[in-house]
Amino acid sequence: METWTPPLWWDNVTRSPTQAPGIPDRADVTIVGAGYTGLWTAYYLLRERPDLEVLVLEAGHVGFGASGRNGGWVSSLWPVAPARIAASHGRAAAQAMLAELRSTVTHVGEVCREEGIDAAFAHGGVVIAARSQAQAQRAMASVAESESWGDDARWLNTAEARDILAVDNLHGATWSPHCARVHPMRLVQGVAAAVRRRGGLIIEGVRVLDAQPGAVRVSGGGIVRSDAVVRATEAWTARLPRLRRQVVPVYSLMVATAPLPTSVWDEIGLARREVFSDHGHVIIYGQRTADDRIAFGGRGAPYHWGSAIHPRFDADATVFAALRRTLTSMLPQVGDVEFTHAWGGPLAVARDWQPSVGFDPGARVGWAGGYVGDGVAASNLAGRTLADLINGRSTPVTSLPWVGHVSPRWEPEPLRYLGVNAGLRLASLADAQEARTGRPTRLTPLLGRLTGG
Repeated sequence: METWTPPLWWDNVTRSPTQAPGIPDRADVTIVGAGYTGLWTAYYLLRERPDLEVLVLEAGHVGFGASGRNGGWVSSLWPVAPARIAASHGRAAAQAMLAELRSTVTHVGEVCREEGIDAAFAHGGVVIAARSQAQAQRAMASVAESESWGDDARWLNTAEARDILAVDNLHGATWSPHCARVHPMRLVQGVAAAVRRRGGLIIEGVRVLDAQPGAVRVSGGGIVRSDAVVRATEAWTARLPRLRRQVVPVYSLMVATAPLPTSVWDEIGLARREVFSDHGHVIIYGQRTADDRIAFGGRGAPYHWGSAIHPRFDADATVFAALRRTLTSMLPQVGDVEFTHAWGGPLAVARDWQPSVGFDPGARVGWAGGYVGDGVAASNLAGRTLADLINGRSTPVTSLPWVGHVSPRWEPEPLRYLGVNAGLRLASLADAQEARTGRPTRLTPLLGRLTGG
């Protein structure tokens, strides 16, 4: 059986739930979930209105979920193509969404500086390698598409790409400046500290059983009455009553190497702490950490029946082995480096792959999530948006096209189980077909129909 370790990001970080004298019976705003979404929402509410009583409830500890386990990409990448946004909201709305995502990357860094958050924020951009001719064809097409939407991503030829990241079997790469590296747990704990400094109350180790208009019911029979309630539960949304088919929890797993010597980094690159990936269909992602490790992750773990979430799903020997093989294949310069950490956790995917944020002014209930793994920056935008919506303010961010979006529900079992796992399997088949033929695969339209993408 695969040995699981706590996430690399949890090393030397206090993560035991804090003890509180008790749960208050009321608050102006009660937020369920102390990850990025919930904490950013609390932060911006209190920054705007220090008089508010803001309560954040967390079943585990701050950063227990995806916010404390992710790959550390503060990214403007979005799981939905701009053309799909434009089809329902118009071209101008799609462009506004993309522009706000790009500016959010910079904004997160500014808040880290203002609040003294030592999150190892490094705005080096993202390099995505093309490791076959088929990947190169798709990559160049993606750059042309991005340019048509005003993005400044660009294609790098093989020599230019190798100057940034010396990937094996390189056929070029795309590069975008709109991404930063971060230490995920330091960021989430830094935001939590800022919330507490501004008077917010965060109580950990409290399981929320239900979140309804005006009331949050917690384990042990307690009820917190609130003027406004916010669900910031991401993958764990599938555990709440009436919301079990709102999103599916999909597992993403990571491994990390021991620190690499400077001589090896001189061969690999990433001198500006760029984050990296490739243009394969099976998603992979990596970063050069503040202590010169490689933290590397990817999809491939199965979806579990009934949208189940369990600690034993955080480890998958097959996926961990595949990640190690993929990394050493991409970057043979690492040699026989020791892999010191292996962990995982669930992220949330809506049926149409569209993240959403919203607030019902009648019920006074807000929500945000379904980030499909692109939530580190998007959650900051969600927090700002929710704060404005709760305060009744009409601002540029409250008119963005993801505000108020309602995704269709996922199918009941067994269709959900069969469809999601078939989609995950097809991504692997698409990569294998491209490796055989050297041509971009035709499997991707079917992949989108099965998974909602």
